[in-house]
Amino acid sequence: MNTAAQHDTAVPAALLLLADSRLPAGAHAHSGGLAAAVDTGRVRTLEDLQRFLTGRLTTAGLVAAAVAARAAQVLGDAEQLAALEAEVDARTPSPAAREASRAQGRGLLRAVARAWPSPVLDLLPERPHAPVALGAAAVAVGSGPAAAARVAALTAVTGPAWAAVRLLGLDPLAVSALLAGLAPQVEQVADEALTSAKPGQPLPAASGPMLELLAQAHTRTEVRLFAS
Repeated sequence: MNTAAQHDTAVPAALLLLADSRLPAGAHAHSGGLAAAVDTGRVRTLEDLQRFLTGRLTTAGLVAAAVAARAAQVLGDAEQLAALEAEVDARTPSPAAREASRAQGRGLLRAVARAWPSPVLDLLPERPHAPVALGAAAVAVGSGPAAAARVAALTAVTGPAWAAVRLLGLDPLAVSALLAGLAPQVEQVADEALTSAKPGQPLPAASGPMLELLAQAHTRTEVRLFAS
């Protein structure tokens, strides 16, 4: 068995802690578009949630995983980091979604800097996009692009899934089973993202127009349990 390959794809406990929505990094305040989907009646049942999560994983989740993996590779190159931030902007047409991403990125950076201080974090802008911050976090805790891609793909579904429990009162055990069933797809998306993140390869531009529309619609909601 290839020990080096095992190390490259392993997700260290530190990175899993950073992906936990209970970490005081602000992720718990964001639903990934699920809140607006519930408000508009698009998600009401467990079956609706499964369709929503699958769609989000293969669009926004794929892009986030590729960006996180690329960020872990280009840290130290200010020009490439700036270009990566611009690529995320270009793939996020909704101003509300861009703001949510940067808010989460800043929160994650603050948490990482407190628990795992590292000079690599100083290479990022003050409010990086969330997947860019995650790529830097992976390096800060001693991991790399593969682990960053897996955590990004995973959190693309876990955050909205647990938001659904709060918003719809779904059975947490049923939601856990749903997430377990999505695990092979999460791995597949992470692997695809990692391939796309290699130097010289174009990053994926999987489109989720409804997620962008939901992000904007959410800003017009008067009573909100989630920031996005």
